[in-house]
Amino acid sequence: MLEDVVEIRPIRSDEDHAAALAQIERLWNAPEGSQDGDRLDVLTTLVEAYEARRWPIEAPDPIDVLRHAIEEQGRSQIELGEILGSRPRASEVLARKRALTVDMIHKISTRWHIPAELLVKPYHLSGKLQETV
Repeated sequence: MLEDVVEIRPIRSDEDHAAALAQIERLWNAPEGSQDGDRLDVLTTLVEAYEARRWPIEAPDPIDVLRHAIEEQGRSQIELGEILGSRPRASEVLARKRALTVDMIHKISTRWHIPAELLVKPYHLSGKLQETV
């Protein structure tokens, strides 16, 4: 057990964060279930919570998710058109001229295995904020 470990306390600043990371590094190989292992678990949870508040990662909007699927996952706009019923409809969705409907979201989610929660977020549609309908 490490005797020089400081008391665990909330992380409220970048300095607290740096100190917690240093403690985590010292405790890294602590056996699970030991007092040091428990400290490691608590510290990593505190660090994760602080980092989520300090540097939040915003989920991409639904159109960015579709573009990512097309560009990075080998999908195509033609394939999206087949899912949505027409190529022009897919073009309108990707150009933010047509909103995704619940039915479209369900079809895309099912066929492309994209979590529906990534597709239901409100997004900008031709200069205005669009709620999913």
